[in-house]
Amino acid sequence: MYKKQMLVQRIVCFATLAAAVLVFVYSLGLVTDLHYNNFEYYAEDPKYPVFDGANIYNEIQPFNQALTTAGIILILSSVLVFIFGSHSRRKYYIGNYITIGLNTLLSIGVSVWGIVNVIKYRAMYDQIDFEALEMWQNLLKEPYDISPFWFDVGFYVFGIAIFVAILGVLNLVFKVVVMKNEQQLLEEVSNG
Repeated sequence: MYKKQMLVQRIVCFATLAAAVLVFVYSLGLVTDLHYNNFEYYAEDPKYPVFDGANIYNEIQPFNQALTTAGIILILSSVLVFIFGSHSRRKYYIGNYITIGLNTLLSIGVSVWGIVNVIKYRAMYDQIDFEALEMWQNLLKEPYDISPFWFDVGFYVFGIAIFVAILGVLNLVFKVVVMKNEQQLLEEVSNG
């Protein structure tokens, strides 16, 4: 049982880091299609955008910057899990519990916040006048893409982050059970 738990522990810690990196990479790609479609040009004057919905480019920027920062914080909290040896430690100490708890809270918090904002900006994206976008892009002889891919993929990214955070908690419970059983076995051997 101990070896299985140690393997699961290692896998969960690496998955935690991978999920944090995924959130960070997602934040870098979120505004890609808006930039590709020249929205910064069409929304240059926030009071008078070239067409309806072009202001999404300006309105999503604070969220996108905060998400990038949150991704970096998630990566750092995942690295703390490794610094405290939670990936390889046979017995967990208070620092392991604190770093795993912190990482879990951050992952779930950032994910819920991210989902709420992705829903909000996806609704705004649906309000864009895509016919006007197509007309302007053709006039400027620029390619365009109206796919909501980056908004839709956000649900998967944040879902993965929540799933991995839950795995971390389950692994912690598994670890505690294994540690108690091991301690009980040691006491039986020393008393026997």
